[in-house]
Amino acid sequence: MDVGIGLPSHLEGVSGRMIVEWARRAERRGFSTISVSDRLVWATPEPLVTLAAVAGATSRIGLLTSVMLAPLRTNHTLFAKQLATLDQLAGAGRLRLGLAPGLREDDFEVSGVDYRSRGRQLVALIKRLDEVWSTAEGVGPAPATPGGPPLLFGGTSDAALRRIVSRGNGWIAGDATTADLDGFVPTLGKAWADAGRDAEPTVIASVMYALGPQARDAVATALNAYYAFGGQEYVDYGIDIAYTTEQRVAGAVDEFERAGCDELLFMGNDADPDQVDKLADAVGL
Repeated sequence: MDVGIGLPSHLEGVSGRMIVEWARRAERRGFSTISVSDRLVWATPEPLVTLAAVAGATSRIGLLTSVMLAPLRTNHTLFAKQLATLDQLAGAGRLRLGLAPGLREDDFEVSGVDYRSRGRQLVALIKRLDEVWSTAEGVGPAPATPGGPPLLFGGTSDAALRRIVSRGNGWIAGDATTADLDGFVPTLGKAWADAGRDAEPTVIASVMYALGPQARDAVATALNAYYAFGGQEYVDYGIDIAYTTEQRVAGAVDEFERAGCDELLFMGNDADPDQVDKLADAVGL
């Protein structure tokens, strides 16, 4: 199983230079992927711009949106061009796109985008990506990766399952537990096989982490702000399942691999770039 790392981009006050330093250290220490999250009504940096900076500061590490709120990108043709441009900047095979309809209504209200139709909008966007990337419409550049960057989808609904099986390369589970994988991976595997898809779907899970003497405090500070919309019970649950010791981090690698995970992403909750090295030491990189 591969081990990746998520930028602490959901933390307030994270600078661009800090993000670039995280990316450089992550590549140097041998992480498979660096991922970035997406929110509009928050201080989170825009993911494609962020990954363009990361691509320029690195040369090998994979790049992933985890996950991008795709329906907010209402100009689908322009979005296809942006993704193809980023794929060219990064180089073939580095960029993957985790996409989801989105959960927070305020992100849509600020955008003037209809929240209730976000699933249909995502379907239309995917269709347009394929059209732009596979036809000679004069919209370029072409992606460096043949067929365009691989698509992964979040969610466990019937609609999410259809998206994964019909167009995706796999599933991405945010703030996940092994129980979440146990509950969905068999269903995904059966639907994948029934659809006649080759090989197996990629399964990616992400978990929250911080390490060091103040690790739990760092997670609590981050999630009390970031998850406040879900209520205190939701916040407390997120804090409790976060990984804040070297022993738990090392155990997570074994547990998620046994649960059928292909790649585990540890999402940073302390902005100090030394967190990259602490995580690498804990997982044996």
